[in-house]
This record gives sequence, C-alpha cells and structure tokens, in this order.
Amino acid sequence: MKRQTQVDLAHAFRRMHDRSKLLLLPNCWDAGSARLFEQRGFAAIATTSAGVAWSLGYADGECAPLAEVLAAIARITRVVAVPVSVDIETGYGDLPADVASSVQAVIAAGAIGINIEDGRPGHGPLRDTADASARVHAARAAADASGVPIVINARVDHWMQHGDADPAARLADAIARAKAYLAAGADCIYPIGLGDRATLATLVRSIDAPINVAAGPAMPDLHELESIGVARVSTATRFATLAFGAVDRALSEMRARGGFAALASDFSYADAQQLFAARPRSGRCR
Repeated sequence: MKRQTQVDLAHAFRRMHDRSKLLLLPNCWDAGSARLFEQRGFAAIATTSAGVAWSLGYADGECAPLAEVLAAIARITRVVAVPVSVDIETGYGDLPADVASSVQAVIAAGAIGINIEDGRPGHGPLRDTADASARVHAARAAADASGVPIVINARVDHWMQHGDADPAARLADAIARAKAYLAAGADCIYPIGLGDRATLATLVRSIDAPINVAAGPAMPDLHELESIGVARVSTATRFATLAFGAVDRALSEMRARGGFAALASDFSYADAQQLFAARPRSGRCR
C-alpha cells in the first residue's frame, strides 16, 4: 500500500469518529471475511484478535506469534480498499518500547487503527494506570513518527475481570483510566464487556471522546446505543464464532443422519469466488 493512500485511509477513519453518526465496525478474521464485509458495504472494518489467532492455529491471548499476525494483517489490507483497524491485544511486549515496535509493524502491514488492552495477556490482571497510559503514549508516539494518524481505541477491561469489585468503584476507576488514556494519546475508549445501559450512559456522559462497545445478543440495539451517545459498535469475536457454529451444526447433522442436506447453503462457491473477482490476480491464477 502506498503511504499516501494509507494516510488518506487513516484520516477517513478518523472522520468516522466525529460522533455525528454511530460507526458500526464488523470484525474480520481473515482475508475472506474482510472482503465479505467490504462487499456488504461497510465503510471500515476491524480485526478480532481471537478470530485471527484461531485462523492461524493458536489460542487468543497473544499466543499467535506477532510475525504470523502481521502476515495475516497484510493479507487483509491487501484485499480491501477500506480502512482496517487492528486488534494488537496488549501490545505484544512487557515494555512501552515493545508496544511502539508492534505499532510500527502493524502500520507497515497497512493498519490505520489499533485496539490496545489495559490488562495483561489473556484477559489477565489490569496494569496500573500509569503503566497502561505509558503504553498508549508509546503507541501514539510510534504512529506520529510513522506519519500515519492511526485511531487508537484504548480498552478499559474492568468488565472483563471477575471478582466482587464494588460497581461504583469500578466505574470510577474506569472513568479515571479512560481520561488518562485519552491524555496519553488515545482517541476512543472501549469498555469491553460493559452491557448495563445505565452504567454505559454514565460512562458516556463522563468522557469527552468516542465510546466503543461490543455487540452481543444481550446488548441494546443500535438505535438505543446511539441515543445513549455511543459512537462506535464493533462485533468482537461474534462473526468468527457464528461461522464455527454454523459448520459445527452442519457436521452434527451430517453425522447424526448420514445425509448431506445440512450442507445446503445460500452462499455458494460462485459467491465466494465473486468476492475476489475484482481483486488483482497473481501470476499463478489462470
């Protein structure tokens, strides 16, 4: 990808966060799902760290080697012409300098945005606010040095943690963390796992920045989320697990009944081929 094209995509993605309209951002896990989302009219897409890891043969939680993740990102950004934001989990490394290196690498792979978590890998304990903020600052500095104005979506993982924390104290700390991450260079805050409408509304009112939430069957619908003031909704692992679930049901039906009726689909080989028909062909494709 030409650097000016990437810069233009980054600016376009940044404009999608002006809070004038809710941004619905589907999370892909490979080049095929990325193409499908683009073909269905989404103006931007993101990756799911879990879905990408599973597609590469690893568990989520920074188990997939960064080099393999970068190769997957490069394939995704090669096949779509829309902005692609990348989930880099906790940043792949213990130090802020490691985060900076990871951000430089994902930008080189074509990304124009990132998600970064404030917990330790695998939904581990939260880092202290100063450490997490330093990692966001390192990500912003790396992006500034590259010349690509990526959108940094900083996760606040309080609602991914299990325990008996007082809800009011958890919300207060989440708000303080969010403000610290914004001061460090984040553009958007992602309280993943937060689904309570009242708590979410309080968080939105307390933070002067776009708020991202994860879609799910128990979440309020898009109209209600927009009325609360949510600016961005992503789908996290939902589409990847839906794909696994559809295949799993077909397998169970085939084994149980011995027939192949479960293999019927309204999405055909020709439909899949068509996703890539407009893309440049390699010299090996005849």
